[in-house]
Amino acid sequence: MTDRALKVGIVGYGHLGQFLVEKIQKEGPEAGLQLAFVWNRNADKLRDSLPKELILHDLSDFTRRDTDVIVEVCHPMIVKEFGVRFLSHAHFLVGSPSALSDPQLEQDLCTAAKQHGKTLYVPSGALWGGQDIQKMNDSGTLRALSIRMSKHPSCFRLTGGLLSDWREGEGRRVLYHGSVAELCPIAPNNVNTMAAAAIAASKLGFNGVTGEIVSDTTLSDYHIVEVEVTGPDGFTVKTVRQNPAKLGAVTGNATYNSFWSSLLVCKGHGGRVYLC
Repeated sequence: MTDRALKVGIVGYGHLGQFLVEKIQKEGPEAGLQLAFVWNRNADKLRDSLPKELILHDLSDFTRRDTDVIVEVCHPMIVKEFGVRFLSHAHFLVGSPSALSDPQLEQDLCTAAKQHGKTLYVPSGALWGGQDIQKMNDSGTLRALSIRMSKHPSCFRLTGGLLSDWREGEGRRVLYHGSVAELCPIAPNNVNTMAAAAIAASKLGFNGVTGEIVSDTTLSDYHIVEVEVTGPDGFTVKTVRQNPAKLGAVTGNATYNSFWSSLLVCKGHGGRVYLC
C-alpha cells in the first residue's frame, strides 16, 4: 500500500466496533487511518454517533465505497456470508476467526485472498505468544497446543442453553474439553482466541488444538487465558493471561488495544493469511 491514509470499513458496532470507530476518529489522521464506512445490523444505533455519509445501510453496498481494509467485529455468520466478497474488494481483518473452523470456508477465503492479491488478517486478540506458536509450527517443532479460557458465566454466549442453569456462587464448572473444531460452533463469540491459536498452529489445525472453557463465578473482574505449548525433547511453555473485564463482557479490556494494534499493521502482505 502507499503512504496515503488506509481507508477502513467497520462491520459491526458493538463494544469492540465502537472502540475502533472512536479510535479511528480520534487518532486516525496521525496513525494513517480513515473511516470508509460503518455498518451495523441495527442502523439506528449509528445515527447519533456518525456522519450520515459514513453509515452503510445495506452491507451488500460495501463495493460502492473506496475501502482498503474491511474489519468484521460482529458475528461469524458475516464472515461466512460476506468474507469471500470482502476479499474481492479489500483486505479483510476477520474479528470472528471461529468461523474458520469450517474447513471449506477457510479454504474459500484463502483462495479468494490469493486470487485477488489481498490479505486475510487474523487478529491475535487475547492470544499471548501467537507469533511464537506460528514460528514453531512453520519450523515443524510444534507437537501440541492447548488453551483454557476461564470466565464468569455471564461472559459466555453459548449455543443450546449450555450454561442457562448457572447460579451465583457455584464456583468452577468445566463446560467443554476437546478439539477447538468442535468447540467453535458451541461458543462462536467466546473462543476467537482459540481459533487464532489454531490458525497459528496450522499443522495441528482446529482438530488438533485442544480447547477448554471454564465457568467460574469467582472471576468477577477478569478473564483468564492459559496456553500450553509443547515442542520436542520435553520442551514446554505455559502462559497465564489475566485480562480485566466487566461482568457480562465477552471481550476483556486488553483485547481492545490488541485489535487496534492489529489494525495498525494492515499495510498489505500480498495474498496470504497473516496473524497480527
